[in-house]
Amino acid sequence: MMKVLVPVKRVIDYNVKVRVKADGSGVDLANVKMSMNPFDEIAIEQAIRLKEAGQADEVIAVSIGVKQNQETLRTALAMGADRAILVVATDDVHTDIEPLAVAKILKAVIDEEQPGIVLAGKQAIDNDMNATGQMLAALTGWSQATFASELSIDGDSAIVTREVDGGLQSIKVSMPTIVTVDLRLNEPRYASLPNIMKAKKKPMDEKTTADYGVDTTPRLNIEATSEPETRAAGIKVASVDELVEKLKEAGAV
Repeated sequence: MMKVLVPVKRVIDYNVKVRVKADGSGVDLANVKMSMNPFDEIAIEQAIRLKEAGQADEVIAVSIGVKQNQETLRTALAMGADRAILVVATDDVHTDIEPLAVAKILKAVIDEEQPGIVLAGKQAIDNDMNATGQMLAALTGWSQATFASELSIDGDSAIVTREVDGGLQSIKVSMPTIVTVDLRLNEPRYASLPNIMKAKKKPMDEKTTADYGVDTTPRLNIEATSEPETRAAGIKVASVDELVEKLKEAGAV
C-alpha cells in the first residue's frame, strides 16, 4: 500500500474581493478571510477517495508558509487526511514562498515520507504560478501528469485524463508520480462537525525550512501591484451600419 502526499496552500478565500495596498506593494491581507486553495481542496478530496477505494493507506497534507497555515491543515485533516506537516517558512503573511523553494522543501519531505503519489493543485489562485508540481517532478526525477480531470491507479501506473487546449488527453505514467489536478476532477466534500472535532486530535508535525536545509530567499522582485483598469462604459447604436462605422473608428475592423 502507499502514502499520498498533498501540498496545500493558504490563500485569500475565492469569494473575497481582492484589494491592492495603497502603496502598490502588494495585495492587502489585513483582516481578510483566508482558506485552502480550491485546487488543493480537490487534490485532498482525490487522495481521500484513493484511500476509501483501498488504493492508498495514508493521506499526508503538507503546507509551507506561516504559522496560520495550521488552520488550512486542520481543514485537510477534517476532510479526511490522516496527518499533517507544517513547514514554517516565514512570519510575514505577505511573504509568498516561491514555487522553486516550495518544490525543494517538498522534495525533502518526499525523501522522508516516500509517498507513491503526490497530488497537488494545478496552481494557486493568488499568484497563478502553475509551476510547483512541474518543478517538483524535475527535482525528484518522477513522472508527471498535469491538469488532471480524471485519475485512476492501475498497478504501478497512474492513468490520467488531462485537460488540454484541443480537448482531453489520456496518458499512463509510471509511479511514483506527481499529478496536478484541475477543476473538473471532483467535488470536494464538506467537513462534518464530528470530523472537525476529530481533526483536532490528529498529528501535525511542525518543521522549519532549516530542518530541510532550504533557502527561501525570494528570487523574484515585485515591481508593482495594481488593480485592473476599470472597464469603460459602452455606447448604444441604432443600426448595424452604425455599429460597423463605430468599429471602424475604433480601429476594430
